[in-house]
Amino acid sequence: MSPLADLRAHLLAARLAGVVATSREDSLRSYRLFAARDPRVVIGIDPEGAWGQRDLLALMAQKCGVSDDPRHTSGPDVIDPELTLAGLDAFADRIREVARRGAPVLFGTGHPHRLLGFYAGLADALSAAGCEVLTPAQGRCIDILTQFGLRTLRLDYVRGVALVRAPEAGRPGCEPGVHSHSPLPVRVVLGAAAEAGGPLPELVVGDHGWVCGAGQLGFETIGPADTDDPALFVGQAEGRVSVVVPLDDGVRPAYYRPLTRYVLKRACLSQ
Repeated sequence: MSPLADLRAHLLAARLAGVVATSREDSLRSYRLFAARDPRVVIGIDPEGAWGQRDLLALMAQKCGVSDDPRHTSGPDVIDPELTLAGLDAFADRIREVARRGAPVLFGTGHPHRLLGFYAGLADALSAAGCEVLTPAQGRCIDILTQFGLRTLRLDYVRGVALVRAPEAGRPGCEPGVHSHSPLPVRVVLGAAAEAGGPLPELVVGDHGWVCGAGQLGFETIGPADTDDPALFVGQAEGRVSVVVPLDDGVRPAYYRPLTRYVLKRACLSQ
């Protein structure tokens, strides 16, 4: 098989696309909450359009491949692998362009348990290509409202990728970071970079609030999103997010390695 056919087969086998683990119930719940402008789902985007539930379902069907039938309310959701492949190509093209310019870039994730390795491989390659991988506000504490209440979390960087972790974390065996959808970390990071006189990123690469929060502030942003992450797709539709790659963002970390290799090869950054 060709490399593209191999990758498509991997997407389906790993359930990164095709039938995914994210449930239809979770996706529809997110669309309802986004339509109600719930900050837990809007995650930093300030929508210009009305974006009712039917609008969101139609958008997600077009950009992600979910069923557009509102009567389909249960079972696993689906992602069209052809849309994932197209998204990866567009994602790689933006990585290649920032590498060509040697421009500063910021990486951040709210999925450190799953996606840290994917971003770290890209950060390593861009750093080797002469891009400055920014790490502003390291160690800064941020109060973030989570499902467990208000938590104070600390900004940290692992191989150039920003994440938040519990203040006491960092000892051997501690968690690599906290799952977060909040746009507050990227706002703090960008504010700290501006206060220090720059440089500011010409590209922000990440997920959840990292993409939406930075995109809302006018920075070019790219990243992956699952079927229950409508905010990134709305941001793309309204011109505040450059590229969204539809894929399941909760599979095993090793399953993202072929995606890293594909992006780096297309971006002409393979070793």
